[in-house]
Amino acid sequence: MTKLFVTGATGYIGGDALKAIIAAHPEYEITALVRNSDKGAQVAAVYPKVSLVYGDLDSTDLLTKEASKADIVCHHAPAATALTTGLATHPPSNPGFLIHTSGTGILLYADIHSKTYGEASPKIYDDLDGVAEITSLPDDAPHRPVDKIVLGAEEEFGGRVRTAIVCPPTIYGSRRGVGNGVSHQLPELCRVTLERGYGVQVGKGLTRWGNVHVHDLSSLYLKLVEEAAAGGSTAEWEGKPATWGREGYYFCENGEHVWGELAGVVAREAKGMGLIGGEEVRSLTGEEADGCSAWGSAMWGANSRGRAKRARVVLGWKAVGGTIEEDVRGALEVQARALGMVKGHAVKAAGDA
Repeated sequence: MTKLFVTGATGYIGGDALKAIIAAHPEYEITALVRNSDKGAQVAAVYPKVSLVYGDLDSTDLLTKEASKADIVCHHAPAATALTTGLATHPPSNPGFLIHTSGTGILLYADIHSKTYGEASPKIYDDLDGVAEITSLPDDAPHRPVDKIVLGAEEEFGGRVRTAIVCPPTIYGSRRGVGNGVSHQLPELCRVTLERGYGVQVGKGLTRWGNVHVHDLSSLYLKLVEEAAAGGSTAEWEGKPATWGREGYYFCENGEHVWGELAGVVAREAKGMGLIGGEEVRSLTGEEADGCSAWGSAMWGANSRGRAKRARVVLGWKAVGGTIEEDVRGALEVQARALGMVKGHAVKAAGDA
C-alpha cells in the first residue's frame, strides 16, 4: 500500500493536486497536514478516508515523524529540512520520495537585481538540457535557499531520499478540492483594475511569464507520484533515470503571456461586464506596483520565462487546459464579488425572494 503525506491540502495548488491524486488512486493511504479543526473538517467532509494530523510548517517534530511513515511526500510550502530528515529513515533499497513545490519566481533575480521592470527579455530557461544553469542560480534568487536543501537531499542522505522539484509559473483556473480557491497574480491584477477603474501594467508592460492551468499542474504532480509509487526508475533520459535528484527539476507551463497585453484583456473584459468605465491601461513604476500589491513590481514587471521540456519528454506530460485569457472573466467575477461590486447567485436569489 502506497503511503502519501501531503501538506497544503486546503491550498490552491495542494488542494487541486490532492483531488487529482485521490481520483486516480483511491487505494493510496493518505495523511494530510491541516492547521486546525476547521480546516480538518473541510478535508474530512470531502475525503473521509484521508487521515489528518494537526500542526503547521513550524511543527518540526510532527513533520519529521509523519514523513518517516510515508513512502512519498507532496509538499507545497517551506519546511523541507524536517521532511527530508523524516524520509531519510528509509533504507537506500526503499527510499522515500519528496515532491516539492517551488516556483518560477526563481527566474526573476536578474530583473530584481537590476530593478529593470516592464522591459522584455529574450532569456528562456530550459529545464532539460539547461537544468544545471537553473540549479546553480544565485543564493539570493527567490526560492533558492529551500531549493538547495531539496536538491542536495539525495546526496546528503546517501540515496535514502529521492527528490523532485515542481516549479510552476503563473497559475490560473478554478481549482478542485477544499479551501482556498484562487491563485494570486491574475486575481490581484483583476482586483487592482476594479479598485482603480483602469488596467495597470508595470513600465512598458513588456515582461513575460509562463502560465499553466491548475488542473494541468496537478496532472504533473500525479505523474510524479505515480513514478515514485513505481519505485522512481521507470522514466529515463538519454539512457539514465532522469526523474529525481539534482536533475529532477520540472517547469510546468502551457505557453506564456505578456503582462501588458493581459492587463489590456482584463480592462476590456471588466468594461464589457460593466465593472469599470473604460479600457485604459496605465503604467506604474515598480514602487507604485508594490503599493498596489506585495511584490507587484516583480510579479507583473519582471520576466520569468521557462520551457517545461523535462515534464513533456521524460514523463509524457501534456497540458490540456484552456488559456489564461479565457480565465479572465471568471477571475473578475470572483474579485468583483469580494469587493461588493456584484452579488453572487445565492445572494441575488435571497434578495429577490
